[in-house]
Amino acid sequence: MTGLSPRPALRWGILATGGIAAAFAADLRTAGLDLVAVGSRSQESADAFAARFDIARAHGSYEALVADPDVDIVYVATPHPMHHADARLALEHGKHVLVEKAFTLNRAEAQDLADLGREKGLLVMEAMWTRYLPHMARLREIIAAGTLGEIRAVSADHTQSLPTDPAHRLNALELGGGALLDLAVYPISFVVAVLGVPTEVKAVARLIETGADAEVATVMTHDGGAVSTTISSSRGAGPNTALVLGTKARVEIERVWYSPTTFRVVAADGTVLEEFDGRTTSHERGGGRGMQYQALAAERYVADAAARGTTPDSDLLPVAESVAIMGLLDEIRAQIGVRYPTETD
Repeated sequence: MTGLSPRPALRWGILATGGIAAAFAADLRTAGLDLVAVGSRSQESADAFAARFDIARAHGSYEALVADPDVDIVYVATPHPMHHADARLALEHGKHVLVEKAFTLNRAEAQDLADLGREKGLLVMEAMWTRYLPHMARLREIIAAGTLGEIRAVSADHTQSLPTDPAHRLNALELGGGALLDLAVYPISFVVAVLGVPTEVKAVARLIETGADAEVATVMTHDGGAVSTTISSSRGAGPNTALVLGTKARVEIERVWYSPTTFRVVAADGTVLEEFDGRTTSHERGGGRGMQYQALAAERYVADAAARGTTPDSDLLPVAESVAIMGLLDEIRAQIGVRYPTETD
């Protein structure tokens, strides 16, 4: 017996009741985490969501949710243009925040949240759930062990056939629509995780009638001369695979690379060194989508920081890196000619 009491679990509130909120709620339940409240812009929607996921308290406004004294951390699941204001609202009420990606609309908003979180000693974390999955954890171990040698290139795609209605959120600039914030943020964040923030970026895109980007591709250079490529599309479904290429070996991540999946480590001579199966959390195996790993990590960051007397932050995606990624997305938008109507100079 150590005499130590277990770490207290965080009490979760979910802000908004759309599809991504439902996926997150289901995975919180899969992991047995403490989901206590939901907030919506309408009481009817909050009540329906609460009934679906057996949530004790349903609030008919976001303000009521963040004011709930029994909520410790808020998952912000609104569309991109609302992330900044909604996360700020929660922080101002003393709540930790896990903010759906893309983190914000731009770097300035991201930096403001980072600054406010630091000022209040609260966790501000981007919900890039892919970084917390088991196969990504194993990939980091392989890279750290030097199995791949010197990493020279990374490539990844995120391509889906999504609604083409110009009024749909995915195509409406006023809602942050376009492939960049919805899809490309995944491979771009992956590239940064492996190679770091690029020293140079070149981007091209095809814009649709609304001015949003339907396809966007990047070629980037990183420290040491390593290169990366990404391609994203909302108008066609591709393989959704990823490759990490080293001088000694490569990692081939199967579809869908950003969800629980498998990969192979292949030596330069073609010998398969390892096959890893990370699908133990996938829907077909009854383990949920895999979003619970980021929630478990958030709880650990808060508990560890409390023990040290420091401000909590992610070790896999520090808030400063989320800010840098938003700056990178700003640069890509400048190159492809996309500007959101809600942005001011």
